[in-house]
Amino acid sequence: MRTLRNIAGTAAATAALILLAGGAATAAPSPADSPREAQARAYIDALVSHDVSDVHFAPDATRVEAGIKTGFSGPQMSADLENGIQYRVIQGVRDLEMSEAGDIVSTTYLLDAGIGGTRLMTVEIRETFEVRDGLIHDVVADIIPVSVS
Repeated sequence: MRTLRNIAGTAAATAALILLAGGAATAAPSPADSPREAQARAYIDALVSHDVSDVHFAPDATRVEAGIKTGFSGPQMSADLENGIQYRVIQGVRDLEMSEAGDIVSTTYLLDAGIGGTRLMTVEIRETFEVRDGLIHDVVADIIPVSVS
């Protein structure tokens, strides 16, 4: 029987293999991005890569997902992106669309999740980022189921 740690490790390894093979899109940097869009893109990329080196949170940053506060500080959100088991099932991000109005970057994208190389579901994520002074201050996410495999 696999433990959750083994399952998470398998999902992470699978995501890495998919990325190396070019099979799953990430939110890789785009030279056309504004500085605010680059921060939103770095966050979305970290969902897959778990590398937060390009994600810059304000110390008191927050995240609300489906009306529930899931992020309480920049350090906690960085740690979750790097090590959180809730993110280890993410296999890829695709069809990213972004728009910017003032300090707010609005994104819509599809996120594929699964375990052991098997996609179990795809959800649409609608996420807004408040980015000021080069730092993400607030993230608000809504999740819409698209398909269950």
